Amino acid sequence: MIEAKALRKTFNKGKVVAVDEVSFSARDGQITGLLGPNGAGKTTTLRMLYTLLKPDSGGIQVDGIDPANEPLKIKRALGVVPDSRGLYDRLTARENIRYYGRLHGLGRATIDKRIDEFVRVLDMSEFIDRKTDGFSQGQRVKVAIARALIHDPRTVLLDEPSNGLDVMTTRALREFLRQLKAQGRCVVLSTHIMQEVAALCDRIVIIAHGRVAAEGTADELLARSGEKTLEDAFVKLIGSDEGLLA
Repeated sequence: MIEAKALRKTFNKGKVVAVDEVSFSARDGQITGLLGPNGAGKTTTLRMLYTLLKPDSGGIQVDGIDPANEPLKIKRALGVVPDSRGLYDRLTARENIRYYGRLHGLGRATIDKRIDEFVRVLDMSEFIDRKTDGFSQGQRVKVAIARALIHDPRTVLLDEPSNGLDVMTTRALREFLRQLKAQGRCVVLSTHIMQEVAALCDRIVIIAHGRVAAEGTADELLARSGEKTLEDAFVKLIGSDEGLLA
């Protein structure tokens, strides 16, 4: 479970406010969506959660762990698929995943067993032993997901994982995220794609201009806005038409 309380992050000596007093919770066994237009503060929020950025103020708890006090413990507790996939192009997909397993202190037998499972579940058999240079977006995302989950974390953060994916790969990704939810994991998904939220998320946190504009289930957001569709509710709740999404 994640608890974020009054997170604030500025840049350019405080002149640019990227995240302004953002608070929300993400529960185990649920997919929580951070929904907002590009530039709303979603990625900055995620980067604070996984300790890449330090908040100017506010607090974070991940399964009772405070990143400010135990940053290495947080890194072991989280599985992170960032907006930049960051694969080592000279390594094969298998070598990329195995490298991260070794960083987490896993034994070779455990790593190989888990890689075999990812190959099966994520349908990676055709490219698992190819160098990742030249991989498609879908292939890169699958490797990034396997790498992020190699140490079997209970909490998973994904920053716009379906960007650039084709329809079939997107469908496969959504089914995999549902499996993570069924396993009781806490999944936080940042996206600006409305269909993704509607298809996957148990709870939705709408972020606009660095602040939480609204949060709740899809039904709660519809009731609050008085609208009949999630897209119309989103536009009304952020008070703008800039967020009309695909």
